[in-house]
Amino acid sequence: MGQVHNGQVSEAVERRRRGRPRKGERDGASTRTAILKAASEEFAERGYEAASLRAIARRAGVDSALVHHYFDDKADLFASSLEAPLRPDRLIASVLAGPRDDVGATIVRLLLLSLEDPKAQARVVTILRTALSSAPGSRMLKEFLSREIFSRLATASAAEDADLRANLAASQIVGLMMTRFVLKLDHVADASVDELAQRIGPVLNWHLYGDPSMPIAARPRPHVGESLDDDGPQSE
Repeated sequence: MGQVHNGQVSEAVERRRRGRPRKGERDGASTRTAILKAASEEFAERGYEAASLRAIARRAGVDSALVHHYFDDKADLFASSLEAPLRPDRLIASVLAGPRDDVGATIVRLLLLSLEDPKAQARVVTILRTALSSAPGSRMLKEFLSREIFSRLATASAAEDADLRANLAASQIVGLMMTRFVLKLDHVADASVDELAQRIGPVLNWHLYGDPSMPIAARPRPHVGESLDDDGPQSE
């Protein structure tokens, strides 16, 4: 091994030392568990916005660099503390990287495909029920969604009422998850992913990018797929 001259250690080595458990300390698994427990408590008490990684590290009794060692950022730590089966903030980033006309349909498709596994569905149902029944749970989930998802959608719309547009789009997403996985409404629960993407995708796009002042007859239809050639539901 090379020698260290004049007591100096490279910055990279120093970061590795700060960001990894030392010998004799808790092993990696127990350290990560302690951080997750502290994060759950901090988010519940202070909400997503006010909770800080430093405060979580103090509560867990570890160096703050250890939090960064195990988790990419606060969003990653929050999702892990909830045992969320998907990372909605990463999903939205991926969606917004694609064509604007496909944003709504892509959101629906990726979300539902991520939740096809029964275990993932069960966890999402638990999270939704907790958010609806618990004031702290509702606050921290709302703040997470607002900061990591809705604000990105709002920025993408580039409109004066961007925040309203984002929240209206979010209401469609949450409503879809509730009706498909919690209430399990007939037809919605049984519909294919592609059909729901084709039907709900244009609604999301309209909330995000449509002109609400335009008369209905003059409103352009979103270009999501060739199967959307009609003007809407027709009576049989």
